[in-house]
Amino acid sequence: MDTRQLIVDTATKIFSDHVDKTLLDAAERGKFPDALWQLVVANGFHQLGSQDSGTDEADLFAFLTVCGQFAVPLPLAETLLANRWLGADDTLASIGLAADTRVNEVLWGRSAARVLGVRSGSDEVLVSVVPIVVTESTNMGGEPTDEVELGDPVIINVSPDPYAQLALTRLNLMAGCLQAQLDLGIQFATERSQFGRTISKFQAIQHSLAIVAAEVAAAKRAADAAVDAFHDPRFVLEVAAAKSRVGEAVGIVAEQVHQVHGAMGFTHEHRLHHFSRRTWAWRDAWGNEFEWQEKLGRHLANLGADEVWDFIATRN
Repeated sequence: MDTRQLIVDTATKIFSDHVDKTLLDAAERGKFPDALWQLVVANGFHQLGSQDSGTDEADLFAFLTVCGQFAVPLPLAETLLANRWLGADDTLASIGLAADTRVNEVLWGRSAARVLGVRSGSDEVLVSVVPIVVTESTNMGGEPTDEVELGDPVIINVSPDPYAQLALTRLNLMAGCLQAQLDLGIQFATERSQFGRTISKFQAIQHSLAIVAAEVAAAKRAADAAVDAFHDPRFVLEVAAAKSRVGEAVGIVAEQVHQVHGAMGFTHEHRLHHFSRRTWAWRDAWGNEFEWQEKLGRHLANLGADEVWDFIATRN
């Protein structure tokens, strides 16, 4: 078994045992899942992709796909990138959109020991180990997202584009979360009976689940392609294409899976909303598909008609 598969299998086992609806509900009420965080640290997951860890960026993003599949209520994407950029640290870190020294949309900023601020189009990252929470809030997915003032920040330079790296984390989280929605749809369809047979026997339900399966596969492939381009000069453009495609899949999957579940899927008592709401939140995080489509479209327009096909058909 290779290292990446071992990481995926171990993370899957741990999260399936410890991340349940009770934990997710508590996190949405603002209770930090400290026991889960300690478990992550004890297993070394927070160091994935960092220097001297023996793992690379592909291992990091494969792990985040698993996190998305369980809607893990921790800022693991942010902590992993912070450790990759700054060096491994056992403390919780988070990252938000910087506006001067004020940083917005900081996931679990109230619990983070260090907070980083990133701007679109810049390789400069603000780093503070004395963050001051200004406003506590939540995003559409129910995740605690805060406004933070950075005390005594220092500036580091990160390559490739740190904003695109953060968008890539959301790509992989969404890919895993979309898979979870497909799994829930299949499970519900095979358990729910109507007119003397399970609803999975109805052609309309089969059609809906087939659409979802196709979208999940496309999202996973798009995310993988962006990860594969991590060291490529066109990394940002690959992220742009992937974020656009996965963002499109989010809307289709949510519509179809909620229809399969019927009224049950819209209740707070069911688990589905933890996944559908998070994909809606992550769809907009670090640039929604319209922002990334504009970036990609401008690049293609500037290439000129004679160069577009070569850009689409080849990577180098």
